[in-house]
Amino acid sequence: MSLLSVITINYNNQKGLQKTFDSIFNQTYQEFEYIVIDGGSEDGSRELIEKYSDTITYWVSEPDKGIYNAMNKGIINATGEYVLFINSGDELYDNKILGNVVPYLKDNDIITGNLNIISDESNYVGISADNILFTKMFNGTIWHPCSFIKREAFAQTQLYDETLKIVADWKWFLLGIFKHKLTYKKIDFTISKFYLDGISNNKETHSLLMSERESVLKQNFQEHYDDYTELKKLREYNDFNKYVTVKRSNSKLIKKVQTILLHIAKRMSNY
Repeated sequence: MSLLSVITINYNNQKGLQKTFDSIFNQTYQEFEYIVIDGGSEDGSRELIEKYSDTITYWVSEPDKGIYNAMNKGIINATGEYVLFINSGDELYDNKILGNVVPYLKDNDIITGNLNIISDESNYVGISADNILFTKMFNGTIWHPCSFIKREAFAQTQLYDETLKIVADWKWFLLGIFKHKLTYKKIDFTISKFYLDGISNNKETHSLLMSERESVLKQNFQEHYDDYTELKKLREYNDFNKYVTVKRSNSKLIKKVQTILLHIAKRMSNY
């Protein structure tokens, strides 16, 4: 059994898949299994996968039910102790990163580094949190392209929820840490390059994301759902990101926010 399984999901993204392959195959550390799950692409992706089939541990090209169904296929076929998703179009940060990280792959269920986030307008490194707070997960997340997840953790919890379109990984991290007590560790490496596209940034996607998150919270953390919706209203009312600037001039608002966060903190002490 390998220590690490790297998994790539692809659908009709031959150009992006080539970029990902170059990143994976140029790693100085190669003692990992590589799994490619293609959704039955018709743009030459299958032929590209076949070209590299001698270097790929396992691959399949067949229709799937969406990205999380494809990711679950990857997990089911993985044998490594840890899994890392680098999906088509994304890249590992440099050609030594896997070798640098491997010594840290032990003990914890989720081991997360930093993520280089790239779009047409920006290029920056997102710094993962040292500790995961429930309140921060309301509007934040753990980035899966820079997270090494112990494969057994999926058996302990569940696979990704295929009924969700875009927040199944967020749901898995949320329930894994706060329901199933999975352990988390931050390591100080930038793991991968994640490329944002137009779909990721549009209003419709954001609306769906918020709707799915609300549904997950309501179903699994009903006691926190009212707090979440109240905080959402406060953000809409006064742009919560300006919290510090209104601290003195809007004391009633601040007290309301503090009260909500205190309620959440008290209840989270029971988890």
